[in-house]
Parts: sequence; C-alpha cells; structure tokens
Amino acid sequence: MIEIADPIFKPDNQNAVVKPLLMTHGTMESRNLTETRKFLEEFLGMECVRHNPDGMHVRCGMKFSIVCLQTDTPMNKLTMLNHWGLDVATKEEVDDAYKAAIEMKDKYKIRSITEPVMRHGIYSFYLEDLDGNFWEIEYYDGGSVHEDAFDFGDRYEE
Repeated sequence: MIEIADPIFKPDNQNAVVKPLLMTHGTMESRNLTETRKFLEEFLGMECVRHNPDGMHVRCGMKFSIVCLQTDTPMNKLTMLNHWGLDVATKEEVDDAYKAAIEMKDKYKIRSITEPVMRHGIYSFYLEDLDGNFWEIEYYDGGSVHEDAFDFGDRYEE
C-alpha cells in the first residue's frame, strides 16, 4: 500500500485575511443515504459516519471529509469536470476497478462509466454514481498527484 508522506502540513497563509489551519470538508448531495453509503463503503472503500438523519461524513486517507447531505429537492446537475479523485497504487488496480464497475453497475446503480485512458500523465476512468456525482479512479506513476501538483508549483502566469 502506498502511503502519503505527511498528509498534514502548515499552510503558508500568514499574509492572507483568513488563516485556516486546514481545509476540512466539501459537500455533495444524495437521494438516499443508505444506498449512497453502501456504494461509498463497499465499492469505493471510503469510511462513512452518519452524524444526523440527513447527513454523513465520508473520508479516505486524509483529514478532509465530504459531508454527504440527503435532499428531496431536485439535485444539482454535475458534469465530469465536477469530480472527486481517488488514487490507487497501480495501473492494474485502475483496470480492476473498471472491470468491477462494469460488473457491479446494476448492484450499485452506477449511471455511467468511461473507459480507462492515459490523460495528462494519469491513467484513469470516471464513473457517475447513483446520485450523479463523478469519481475518477486514477493511477499516477509519479506517486501522488496531490504532492506533485504543489511541488511543481505554478506553471502558468495570468
């Protein structure tokens, strides 16, 4: 298993108006928390805790969680550009996850699945879950996309 070295760091924000310690969470919507939790835990390997009747926290590997809120109102329409990325340890794990997604599409109510491709140095595929959220299952040969993105720094100026 690949581990992220030092998943917590001191932010360089002393000149900012707000000086947060860390980014703690984001949000996504769910039509049915019970079904969503089953998909998140059983298929994606996430850890979930239900903290109220209409919400739960979801996390994996870092001190950041997604607050998943159940809603009865029409949900926001998302596209693949609005996705959550999950790193796996090998290219073969991407292929295995892709095959599993195809095989278990009906069981977990997966709406759509793209084929794995190599794109911008990352081998990955996307799937759309039962709530219309997109997930990218990805392998990056450099170790951690997250680490390299910030280690490389800005590459484009405005």
